[in-house]
Amino acid sequence: MAMRWEAFLEQVQERGRYATPQEAERAARTVLALLGAHLVGEVRAELAARLPETFSLILLNPLQTAEPLSPERFVRATAAWIDGASNQTAAWDVSAVLSVAADAAGDELTRRILLQLPPGYDLLFGHPERV
Repeated sequence: MAMRWEAFLEQVQERGRYATPQEAERAARTVLALLGAHLVGEVRAELAARLPETFSLILLNPLQTAEPLSPERFVRATAAWIDGASNQTAAWDVSAVLSVAADAAGDELTRRILLQLPPGYDLLFGHPERV
């Protein structure tokens, strides 16, 4: 079942400590557009089905990337897409959005998402791999 728009944005706003819902929405749109370029097939479709409709469409119509980005490059790309963002603030944005997306996805789908991504994304999703 898809997460409600308000609930998703409230959680992103809380985790990101954004002053306004608009700041949370800007971060969510950017991060999910970049994430969508890294996910394929059933995994992307399943995550999209658990997100609010607007964010689902963003995930399914992603920004284009030539190759999978490492977590560090993903953060830098996020910073490049958000006006006035630094790598540090972009890391905050990425973690706020991806941790809420992971909650919406649940543990099993999050595990499958992480299998499609380069190593290190587990920390961005707030699910550090247990060794």
